[in-house]
Amino acid sequence: MKKFLRLILIIIVIGAAIAAIFGYPTYQAIYGTNVPDHLDNAFVNIPTGSDYEEVVQVLTKNGLIEDETSFRTAASLMQFDQRQTMRAGRFELQPGMNNRELIQMLRSGKQSPIRMTISYGRLPEDVAGKASKYIEADSVGILSLFENEDFLNQYEFTRETAISCIIPNTYEFFWNTDETGFWKRMVKEHKAFWNEERMAKAQKLDMTPEEIYTLASIVEGETNYNPEKRRVAGVYMNRLRIGMLLQADPTLKFATRDFEAKRVLNKHKEFDSPYNTYMYGGLPPGPIMLASITSIDAVLNHEKHDYLYFCAKPPKDINDKPKDHAFAKTLSQHNANAQRYYRYLRQAGIR
Repeated sequence: MKKFLRLILIIIVIGAAIAAIFGYPTYQAIYGTNVPDHLDNAFVNIPTGSDYEEVVQVLTKNGLIEDETSFRTAASLMQFDQRQTMRAGRFELQPGMNNRELIQMLRSGKQSPIRMTISYGRLPEDVAGKASKYIEADSVGILSLFENEDFLNQYEFTRETAISCIIPNTYEFFWNTDETGFWKRMVKEHKAFWNEERMAKAQKLDMTPEEIYTLASIVEGETNYNPEKRRVAGVYMNRLRIGMLLQADPTLKFATRDFEAKRVLNKHKEFDSPYNTYMYGGLPPGPIMLASITSIDAVLNHEKHDYLYFCAKPPKDINDKPKDHAFAKTLSQHNANAQRYYRYLRQAGIR
């Protein structure tokens, strides 16, 4: 009996040893740390349509796992490697994650949203380029929708007015958003922005949201000094009311695409374009840049006054840049203000 018990004990010990020898690597593959401890705020982007091998390549090439073999072992045991397609998205990795935690996260598809700030841009190309840095959709795909008349007609926009759909702000997106998803999100935000109060104000002015946005884009181009935007908007509203040409310099820069011009010259004024407000009356066909919420609200709540003219006001220190404007009710007053500004330009060496 003693010999029998001793034999059983030996068998148990040998079995435990064998289990330890062969089981420990498996345990380590699943529960051992594989995401480097030094990683902080690390994210992995899994493209749409990726298969298992592509996921492994993304993880290894970006140094997000220390041991590819152990990851593959865990993936096999958890049958993760048998998935035909992987869940796309942006996933946040925690320092010291083990393979089991990593695979469960990738399998669940629980993404970390990304914050996109859209604040400035003159052309749809600018918006497309900015957005493509944050989401999976490329700039060409996004831009194509801004130029697709059939697509835009579904949302009652044209190629000229399409950029008015963009309300500059900070938004949360999932990384795997495609170009259509981006556009639909912007349409949703556009509708939310144009609430009953803003729509009522636009209707009172007998203007559509697109027309309000177009005028707001001109105000945006004229000044970034928020305290005077309502006054600038009032000047243009006065001109529209009496049928006077807007003669807005920013529209000439847009028409000629000479965005770096420091001064508007005769060559700009003589350029034939529907965006040339020195040549054609009323509003241009669409916005000349993204209009901030401040500028849009400045048009909706424009200042009531009798000013018809304004020009940049010379700063007190010649080394400073002009910040605000001098406003005038008559052309003679405006010309006097303009002469003071031209003297400043000459003294500052700006031609």
